[in-house]
Amino acid sequence: MLDQYQNQLTRMLEAEQYGEAKELLRFLLQCQGEEKRHYDEWGNLLTWLEVAFPFDEAENSGEGSHELEDEEMEASFRREALVPEQYDETYVQQVLYIIQHHPVADQQILALERATHLKYPGVDETIVSWLTTNELHPALQFKALQCLRRRGLTGPLQLERLGELVELDIEQTPLAMDDFPQVVARVVERVELVTEVIDVTMPHFAKELWKDCLQCLYGTSAYDRMLKDDDETVDCFAAALHQVLELSLYGRVNDDDVRDTYGITDTLRFRYEQACRSLRQVALLRENGNGDES
Repeated sequence: MLDQYQNQLTRMLEAEQYGEAKELLRFLLQCQGEEKRHYDEWGNLLTWLEVAFPFDEAENSGEGSHELEDEEMEASFRREALVPEQYDETYVQQVLYIIQHHPVADQQILALERATHLKYPGVDETIVSWLTTNELHPALQFKALQCLRRRGLTGPLQLERLGELVELDIEQTPLAMDDFPQVVARVVERVELVTEVIDVTMPHFAKELWKDCLQCLYGTSAYDRMLKDDDETVDCFAAALHQVLELSLYGRVNDDDVRDTYGITDTLRFRYEQACRSLRQVALLRENGNGDES
């Protein structure tokens, strides 16, 4: 379990996701049962991140206009950190080259973040062409769609996602978890309630796995099935998320127990197994290398 946290933290730092790294470090410092040296390392790293990147996350210390100011300040600091104040065609071409050719997905995602703020001819066309003509990891596709939406593009794009040809409107791409339909939150909240009494660390991993699943499933038939947003749909996807979570963390799961816990009756069995197949497909992609969270 500790190795999974350390790997996740490393990926966040490599992708310059400092706000999320700080959240994970605060969570780890609240956990018990680890060696003192680990807490010292986490505490020192958190202190450094808070000093070096004080505006990398939206602080919950204000309301209304204060929150808006914090978000605007955060966006400004992040933009300044990602893109130099002055840049030339060589810099733009370097960013676009990394997006199209770098072998490490985290570096491609970071380059997409940089591209979000580039004001230069041909950037949109290059990203759209790369996105629509290459076989890409579905999470990387999702990050590219977010980049295009932030750049102000609209209209439909046809993509192959998880073996399906789908058409997605760029302007509908969720930019954060809150942009997804309410059923998304209902599913993971259900799993958090169940797993927090099993292992205090499981809800955190459930959230991270669910984010990855949403990024990969977005626009597919599995995602469309989820949007029914009824109690049975929530039960089926929550049970599937729990099953895949336990398999990912422990390599085993008692499927009968999971179905009993979430009320998966015989009439729901087919829908539940459909959800399991979709989420296991994402988990397999995750193990083989993925793009990151919204």
